[in-house]
Amino acid sequence: MSPTGALVAALVCGALGALVPRLIAWVPEPPEPADDKIPYARIAAAPRLALVSVVVCAVVGALVGGAIGLDWPLLFLVPLVPVGVALALIDWRTRLLPTRIIAPTYLALVPLVVVAALASGEPRLLLRAAIGWAVMGGIYVLLWLVYPAGMGYGDVRLSGILGIVLGYLGWGELALGGWSAFLLGGVGGVVLVLLKVIDRRHNPFGPWMLIGALIGIVAGPAFSTWMWGDLGA
Repeated sequence: MSPTGALVAALVCGALGALVPRLIAWVPEPPEPADDKIPYARIAAAPRLALVSVVVCAVVGALVGGAIGLDWPLLFLVPLVPVGVALALIDWRTRLLPTRIIAPTYLALVPLVVVAALASGEPRLLLRAAIGWAVMGGIYVLLWLVYPAGMGYGDVRLSGILGIVLGYLGWGELALGGWSAFLLGGVGGVVLVLLKVIDRRHNPFGPWMLIGALIGIVAGPAFSTWMWGDLGA
């Protein structure tokens, strides 16, 4: 755990968290929204959303910065924190992961990953990021093809982003982050249904994917050592 990394990332992510409501309001409504679709503008205008976003982003930033330290991966991880918070909230409220946010995230993420790998002197990490993209994205595409009613294509798009990030960081991060999403989505979904927080047919998976990725980032190195020893590096 890096206290300096945690502090710096918490401060930067917290500051960026104030932009979450504006990011949500920036998303246009679908051409033919469902009757029960909550407008993005209403979500963005929720009372104290900016304050809550700042706190959540700061906490997530502290966890990420503490795990990574003041190192080049923060170049692409820090901007992803407020984006992830916005996507999680949107998916939770609407069961949608808008391309308007995900597509620009890809366009920004890939160059930042390339810069981080080259600046760190480890271009091989780009291959690992590409493998993570292919593996995680491929799994979600397969699930979507097999059972499209249970897996939205927004989840497929998000899986590529998370696959790049987790693959870059390590095999343990990729394995744990990907597996945690399904475990949390299954167990957490059942618990929320029993508590009548959500309907069993409407369990948004995006938030579970993002929380799983956070677990992979924070606990991935320890998981890798436990599973494979020195081979996990």
